[in-house]
Amino acid sequence: MKLHFFTFHSLLFTLIVLASCGRPSVPTEYTTVDKLPYILPDYTEVTIPANLCPTNFSVKEGTREVVARLSAANISYTYGEKNNVVIDEDEWAELRDAARGGSIKVEIFAKLTDGWKAYKPFNIYVAEEDIDPYISYRNIQPSYVAYEKLAIRQRNLTNFDETDIYNNLGVQTEANGQCINCHSYQNYKTDHMLFHMRQGYGGTLIVNGGQLKKVDLKTDSTISAGVYPAWHPTLNVIAFSTNSTGQSFHTKDLSKIEVQDTKSDLILYDVDTDEVCNISNDTTELEVFPTWSADGRTLYFCSAHFEYDNDSVAKETEMIQRYKEVKYSLYKKSFDPNTRRFGPTELVYDAAAANKSVTLPRVSPDGKYLVMAYGDFGCFHVWHHEADIYLLNLQTNALRKLEGINSDRSESYPSFSSNGRWIMTASRRDDGNYTRPYIAYFDKKGRCHKAFEVPQRDPDFYTFFLRSYNRPEFMVEPVATPLKNFVSMAKTDAKKATFVSK
Repeated sequence: MKLHFFTFHSLLFTLIVLASCGRPSVPTEYTTVDKLPYILPDYTEVTIPANLCPTNFSVKEGTREVVARLSAANISYTYGEKNNVVIDEDEWAELRDAARGGSIKVEIFAKLTDGWKAYKPFNIYVAEEDIDPYISYRNIQPSYVAYEKLAIRQRNLTNFDETDIYNNLGVQTEANGQCINCHSYQNYKTDHMLFHMRQGYGGTLIVNGGQLKKVDLKTDSTISAGVYPAWHPTLNVIAFSTNSTGQSFHTKDLSKIEVQDTKSDLILYDVDTDEVCNISNDTTELEVFPTWSADGRTLYFCSAHFEYDNDSVAKETEMIQRYKEVKYSLYKKSFDPNTRRFGPTELVYDAAAANKSVTLPRVSPDGKYLVMAYGDFGCFHVWHHEADIYLLNLQTNALRKLEGINSDRSESYPSFSSNGRWIMTASRRDDGNYTRPYIAYFDKKGRCHKAFEVPQRDPDFYTFFLRSYNRPEFMVEPVATPLKNFVSMAKTDAKKATFVSK
């Protein structure tokens, strides 16, 4: 049996921790330092869910030895092994439960070359609200040449358990390359879910009420198969964009890669009948990233007006030459769940008029807010170092940069938890190269608190795990369909969808 790198690394770290189980003592003599300690991941003054796993961290102060004292109510524990603070899960549960609605006090004592230092204490605030217990993401090397070695994985946020939903290695052969992407769920549940496969064994794997099938959504009347999906919250229909996508590569630019759509439309797919129809297919508009309101009566999406000027030049070439002109704005269409008919297109936010571009919209479960990635141009903001997450108040139309969750590097793919109290983003703030999942508390007053990185058992895990976390999604339950079932279905022929005019 082969162990993946991340499995072996976690196992090795666990064995090291178990080998050193003594509890450290707070030093009796030390010098007080009037600054917060430099720790990674940074959990200073963050607000965490009431059911989150331990926030293990490492102290990066040139330390030889560390003691951390964590206190809540009348409970207090100390931890420390070299410069790592790894918290016992049962003891953490005691501290966290005692601090619900309050905070855990953290005191750091570090032994430096000139003796022990006591840093300024900080708090880890514990919200009243829980978070969805699961998230899922695609682990991928951030390079177009190695996409075959990737997996869609699910992680339990209440502990450190992590498993494969699907892994390319299950079907990969030397002659049959494959890419998997765009996993999606209906209303945070996993008995209705999907993900795409491209190249070898291409098609869309769909779990419909627990039953698995494989569908080819490409028809003679559509640009492509379904690409970016949005499952209706109550109906068995999925809105997709269809795209003709290409990549160009920079030699000097910090953004490295630019992904462009030369064509894109919106379609609606009926899961039960395998029928596809158009939602929007204006040839002068690049429509992409559909997302539903929580009540399922509005479909939001992004669209950029773009007209090709030179008929003698290939569209792909002209798009590469003019890619910074492409500015996506936010639109919506009303939707009647009874007739399954859409209303006319309405402009929600004119980003192009502000010389900006917005992508990846998601609506809060209460329908009050919409989050989206906000950048200078284009549709693939994960590569844009200037991209941030913005919040649109759907009741007042007020737009603002979302404090707390942004950094000086790329933020993309925002999403709300099922209770609307947590926002997750794929962030490149760590090193500019790899996206990591960050979560921020979004309180009832619409304020976003300081974001924190999803904890790992090993505080140094992200330093050595050289893969990106792509398209992080919240889930209220784990995927129940066994990986072997996905692998078996992946190897079958896809059923062709039928295009219908409506």
